[in-house]
Amino acid sequence: MEKIEFKKEVKASAEKVWDILLGTDTYPKWTSVFAEGSSVETDWEKGSKAIFGDGTGNGMVSRIEENIPFKFLSIKHLGEIKDGKEDLDKNWGDAYENYTLTEKDGHTILDIELNISNDWKDYMNDTWPKALALVKELAEK
Repeated sequence: MEKIEFKKEVKASAEKVWDILLGTDTYPKWTSVFAEGSSVETDWEKGSKAIFGDGTGNGMVSRIEENIPFKFLSIKHLGEIKDGKEDLDKNWGDAYENYTLTEKDGHTILDIELNISNDWKDYMNDTWPKALALVKELAEK
């Protein structure tokens, strides 16, 4: 696993950015750059299961490791969903996706840290900046 990081300054409160990240209506908008038809099924509570879908019956099974509202969210990815069925046979190790929000003077720094395998590095380096641009756009409306 390799750790990569992305940061974006947003002219909005941490609460507004948080609501964009996790909102029922806004989550599919900013994650559409990863997969058109993106969805999530979770209550975002610490310890809860999360199912991240791509709109075609595939996706990821994850667990919410930590949730400190408006400040920090940690997601551990556990396995894949293929054709609607969970596949947790492979050990994904420490496949974490962490969101840290730091607010100062009405602006928020959104810091994303990912632990990923080398296979996904180029894709994430290309896609995350696009996703963060959408988060910024939605939050600054």
